Amino acid sequence: MRTCGATPGGPDLAGVDLANQAVIQGAVYRGGVSDGVPNGAPVDNAYVRLLDLNGEFTAEVPTNLEGQFRFFAAPGPWTVVVLAHGAREEVKVQAEKGSPVDLVFQI
Repeated sequence: MRTCGATPGGPDLAGVDLANQAVIQGAVYRGGVSDGVPNGAPVDNAYVRLLDLNGEFTAEVPTNLEGQFRFFAAPGPWTVVVLAHGAREEVKVQAEKGSPVDLVFQI
């Protein structure tokens, strides 16, 4: 899948009150190009972990059939870790109310 001009990462945010929520979301793909645009094959049943500022485990969700995931988190610094067969990726992000963090992982 390659979607020129598409919003990278996670599921549709319709119905999410972004003024009062800090959202970290995204999608995991395999076999694509790492250019910030969703492409490649979605990786379903990967695990995505959310670690706090001290690296402590906070939450974990599996990706859906489209390779997407979402966390509602407190504002502040977080580490997002993707674990899939044969791959591990990690990124540090800053969550803020009103501005979702939208990630694309190419593994």
